[in-house]
Amino acid sequence: MVLKNKFNQEVKQVAISDIRQFDIDVSSIPDIIKLTLGEPDFNTPEHVKQAAVDAINDNQSHYTPNPGIPALRQAAADYYNSKYHLNYEPEQVITTIGATEGIAAALQTILNPDDVVLVPTPVFPIYIPITQINHGKCITIDTSADGFLLTPERLKETIKNNQERNIKALVLVYPSNPTGVNYSREQLRELAEVIKESGMWVLCDEIYAELTYGKTHTSLAEFLPDQVLLVTGLSKSHAMTGWRAGFLMGPNDFIEQAIKAHQYLVTAPTNNVQFAALEALTNGQEDSKQMKNEYIKRRDFFCQELEQCGFEVASPDGAFYLFAKIPTKFGTDSWKFVRDLAQKAQVALIPGASFGPGGEGYVRVSYAASMDKLKAAASRIKYYVKNN
Repeated sequence: MVLKNKFNQEVKQVAISDIRQFDIDVSSIPDIIKLTLGEPDFNTPEHVKQAAVDAINDNQSHYTPNPGIPALRQAAADYYNSKYHLNYEPEQVITTIGATEGIAAALQTILNPDDVVLVPTPVFPIYIPITQINHGKCITIDTSADGFLLTPERLKETIKNNQERNIKALVLVYPSNPTGVNYSREQLRELAEVIKESGMWVLCDEIYAELTYGKTHTSLAEFLPDQVLLVTGLSKSHAMTGWRAGFLMGPNDFIEQAIKAHQYLVTAPTNNVQFAALEALTNGQEDSKQMKNEYIKRRDFFCQELEQCGFEVASPDGAFYLFAKIPTKFGTDSWKFVRDLAQKAQVALIPGASFGPGGEGYVRVSYAASMDKLKAAASRIKYYVKNN
């Protein structure tokens, strides 16, 4: 007997991340400097690591409640409430396996077949395949003409042009990956007016909220608590990417359903990691400050270096990325540019084309690397631009 449609057709149509694949491919190049992934070069704070060690020694190795231990849910609510003027109760928090699982659980919870998710681009592409796997459809909104920010006017126009379709949600990622651009409080307030009228959900990925420069981060959940599905976590703020400690927050009716999706995806979060996260949230509220100050120095340095080489850089207000327009003499094929740069200059960047409409002709630089690596990379890029 031969099975028909042996695999989920939506999964078959999804490609492996070209960002990850390119990072793997260039790793074999001798002496390569990779400014590719959003991987802080800082170590997890010592007090957070010790909390995990203590948890292991205390035999915290058993199942916990599906949405996480109560103390951690309370600490997460308190932490984000105090920082961003929110009003979450611990029952409105699910502890997830990183922000990625939070995104997956949220979209699985709200999507029915052919529901539409609006995705402003350029954007880290994860939201699109997860939507497709859950039988939803994506409409991308190119924001490159508006300084890489979604404007109320563009959102209204998109809703009007697709009013015959069931627009279920909007994705907002800020500070942005890949551009580093952030929304001001007033810009979010204006967007909130349009979103409230539409009645749609908003999946807000605010994983970089603590890494903002020049603007105080405002969460859209402050204005639209009944419509915002807030995804956040400790990967970037506390240099805990490998720990996979994230949080999904939202209104009670959403959380009641999202717990089911979360439960059947992962059962429960890792036990000892939750105790490390608890320590980070209760005694590590200032842990990101040192990293943030260093990122500002790195940003300013590399931004200046790129501009001297003829790159145009989007306003980097947060996160640890620069989104730079390739010098005119190299054309607009970002894949061609990064491959040639990797081979000839031993510097790896991510092509803007990987981030959807509006990204072609740009490259993304992660300045989460050390200053020594950034200086070496800048020197190599200067030489490459001059001699090619």
